[in-house]
Amino acid sequence: MQNGRLGGGLKFGLPLDTGGLDPVLGRIGSLEVRLATTKREVRRAQRLRYRVFYNEMSAVPNAACMLAQRDMDEYDAICDHLLVLDHDAPRKPFRPNKPKVVGTYRLLRQEVADRFFGFYTASEFDVQPVIDANPQLRFLELGRSCVLKPYRNKRTVELLWHGIWTYVLHHRIDVMFGCASLEGTDPAKMALPLSFLHHFARAPEEWNVKALPERFVSMDLLNKEGIDARAALHSLPPLIKGYLRLGGTVGEGAVIDRQFGTTDVLVMLPVKAINPRYIGHFGADAGRHAA
Repeated sequence: MQNGRLGGGLKFGLPLDTGGLDPVLGRIGSLEVRLATTKREVRRAQRLRYRVFYNEMSAVPNAACMLAQRDMDEYDAICDHLLVLDHDAPRKPFRPNKPKVVGTYRLLRQEVADRFFGFYTASEFDVQPVIDANPQLRFLELGRSCVLKPYRNKRTVELLWHGIWTYVLHHRIDVMFGCASLEGTDPAKMALPLSFLHHFARAPEEWNVKALPERFVSMDLLNKEGIDARAALHSLPPLIKGYLRLGGTVGEGAVIDRQFGTTDVLVMLPVKAINPRYIGHFGADAGRHAA
């Protein structure tokens, strides 16, 4: 893990490398979006992930995660971590006054993945052929997205996406991708949203990523003609709906993740495919919510 540094080699408590990007990326009112700059901040993101994935949802922690009360794996040491902080959150008695971590995203750039152990997504989906077919493009993996329940609103999500857009522009990213999850591990109970994604949100051939053969679960469960598109959209998780609005498309086949109690799909989002309305909203230079 390269001494625990994101991107390689820093000790506990010292600033992490942000690649020349100012860690404070934007603000809306009391909320701030920033990159984690210390391992302590990364641990706070991991505690939030544990609270959402394991305490609120149905993920099953391994012994190390349960003992630490943090969602953590080897990828945390090589990724950048995007945080949303609330500076007005109530302070706990006898505790220092510090902003509360209420949202997070994990970001892994291609050059970092290549230096270490590849993309997390590759354990579920065969992403390499698309990457190999586009050697001139820069890929960014998005993952481990979560927001504390009281903050699941437009303002928090908008700040997260403002932070991602700022990061994408700074690092000249061409393509974003990553797993997105539907709760539950029985595809038959998710026939409507899975079939909708298969028939109406399928990635074009040049961006089509298939689930690994040994993990492949068909999404083609209902005939296209029998799908109620409005009901299907309503049944989709907000994160997946957000990706689709931005211009994202979905790969072929789903994967059951029994540890997290989810059914995962692969979302591809080339920057050139992003809806111009959203680029206009955040600003071509990410200036809308700049700090």
